[in-house]
Amino acid sequence: MSSTLTPEAIEKLEKQQTIWFGSVRPDGKPHLTPVWFVWHEGKLYIGIDPNSFKSRNLKQNPWVVLALEDGSHPVICEGMAACTPLPLTEALTAAFLSKYEWDLAKEAQYNQVVEIIPIKWLSW
Repeated sequence: MSSTLTPEAIEKLEKQQTIWFGSVRPDGKPHLTPVWFVWHEGKLYIGIDPNSFKSRNLKQNPWVVLALEDGSHPVICEGMAACTPLPLTEALTAAFLSKYEWDLAKEAQYNQVVEIIPIKWLSW
């Protein structure tokens, strides 16, 4: 187990397409969903629907956990989430466009971008 990222973990964060995103519902129950994400300048970013359970959960509790899909060599992040103000930086918009061909500047539904600041990393 490690609290810092290895070069292999960083490569996974840069290349993998989906990450599991866990937030806490107002009643204290967990909520877990797969999401697209980018790893950019030491933080994770996701695009969500502002009317989603994820968005509502984050408004009452910013603590989140994210995990890549590889169960044999996991990369898990515990962190704090906050909405990123619009407009997005060109670099962040380009990161989503490059990875997914997804232009968040033109997105109608999943247009709330959430920045996750890692607090703790777990991997083995």
